[in-house]
Amino acid sequence: MGSVMEISAALPAFVITLREGFEAALVVGIVLACLAKAQQMSLQKWVYGGIGAGLGASVLVGWGLWGLLLQVATADGAYAPVFKQILEGSFGVVAIAMLSWMLIWMTRQAKSLKSDVEGALQAALQDRETAAWAVFSLIFIAVLREGFETVIFIVAQFQGGWLPPSLGAMAGLTVATVLGFLLFALGVRLNIKLFFQVMGIFLLLIIAGLVVGVLKHIDAAIALFAQIQTQYQALCISPAPACVLGIQLWDLSETLPDKQFPGILLKSLLGYRQKIYLAQAIAYVLFLSSVGTLYLYSLGLFRRPDVPSVKQP
Repeated sequence: MGSVMEISAALPAFVITLREGFEAALVVGIVLACLAKAQQMSLQKWVYGGIGAGLGASVLVGWGLWGLLLQVATADGAYAPVFKQILEGSFGVVAIAMLSWMLIWMTRQAKSLKSDVEGALQAALQDRETAAWAVFSLIFIAVLREGFETVIFIVAQFQGGWLPPSLGAMAGLTVATVLGFLLFALGVRLNIKLFFQVMGIFLLLIIAGLVVGVLKHIDAAIALFAQIQTQYQALCISPAPACVLGIQLWDLSETLPDKQFPGILLKSLLGYRQKIYLAQAIAYVLFLSSVGTLYLYSLGLFRRPDVPSVKQP
């Protein structure tokens, strides 16, 4: 059972890192191909330097955020638990915003990714004195952007332990690297569009689950604050054990617990919870119906019907 729980905890990180890592691998592959075509092989070392620096910076960011969370969690003082819940909720909000924006923006920009990267690289190669730094910066920013989004998600989603999500992230990064190698080095044809569409659906559901978790942190923070400052007990408007989440819609703790298989798998990938309250259910549906619709529009699955022209007399 322990191995099943660890695998389930690692899956979301694997999905996020696989998608983000492959996106970065595409940029790296395009840059390496352009440098080879331009016979600028000496600049390839700056590509690998940018990859290493981007990964290192991402790890440092994750280490710093994780350390901050642990420091707050182990701090003394009556308000320490409140701050911990607020901090975890804040990480969740940032992760939701960044991943949602990335999901929609990247889908819209996917068609022009190759031309954009090639244009930026060609402009960088015009000045030989700054070409190396420009190549390094291009790769560093691409890797750091994807790495930062992944790190924020991991810190927001997995406060219970770092090992399973870290292993999932390393596995996702490894698979993304292999896919990039197959695509650019061996010339294997991959359906990149289908890959990003499938991963996008998984990512959308994972983020929706993060929305449910953020509301739980907000509810816990308000409840803890009301316990400390009894004059604010009126803030809790929902029946126990919730505070501001509204009535409980179901309790499947005995039927489908979210800490045992298959409930833990549904929790990791679909946002399932054994106990769901009204506000969580509404937020889950609203997120999928709003961001999900924008994502489907970005895929071109929904199109506005053409308005027939009206002939002038």
